[in-house]
Amino acid sequence: MRWSTLVALFAAATALISLHSGGPLRAQAPATAPGQAPATAAGKDASIVIETKGFPPRAAPTDYPAHAQAGAFTIAADFTGHNVGTQEGFLTSEDFVVVEAGVFGPPEGRLVLSVDDFSLRVNGGKKTLPAEPYGLVAKSLKDPDFERPEDKESKTIMTGTGQKTPGVDPNAPPAALPPIPIELRRAWEQRARRDSLPIGDRVLPQAGLLFFRYGGATKGIRSLELIYSGPAGKATLSLPHHP
Repeated sequence: MRWSTLVALFAAATALISLHSGGPLRAQAPATAPGQAPATAAGKDASIVIETKGFPPRAAPTDYPAHAQAGAFTIAADFTGHNVGTQEGFLTSEDFVVVEAGVFGPPEGRLVLSVDDFSLRVNGGKKTLPAEPYGLVAKSLKDPDFERPEDKESKTIMTGTGQKTPGVDPNAPPAALPPIPIELRRAWEQRARRDSLPIGDRVLPQAGLLFFRYGGATKGIRSLELIYSGPAGKATLSLPHHP
């Protein structure tokens, strides 16, 4: 049998299999176990995908400033204001306030976690603030230790005699600050993503960050309550806060 005939037969067989399967043959992704993040595809993008792992839980619920029972489970929390406490240090967000939450249960207990189960009541208001996905916080993240490089050519520099530098217009508007490098912003976002409260079916204890949209100054907060309403039941925690 000629080689061209073999090639033709192979092509026909492949087309027939594709027709019965409803499309081209594709490798199937491995199944994801409950509570486990989906596997990432191999390639250059895999290195920038970070699983939401949360914080290492504290030793016990009593190690948090506030805790309350929800059925057989315990919800614990620590309010950090506009500080986003990641494992490498604090970031900040002017648009969101943050709660570090811990969820504890009986030995080998499991619970389905969701940010939708948490809300925040500020100053006893009837309307509560829902917990927001970490992705909405990303654009507002800042590192308080980060300093933009100064544009020396656009600054008005005073000499020792009080005279301004020749050639510099004292009435000119300040030059726009250079943008924050995208790599740095991505690193801040990855820190917030990794340390946010894990979601899905999880073995307890679990802990992580919850984000609530609140742009006001924390000194205006007189009372603060974290509300949980989820598969474990209901709980309301009165959170200590500092202006």
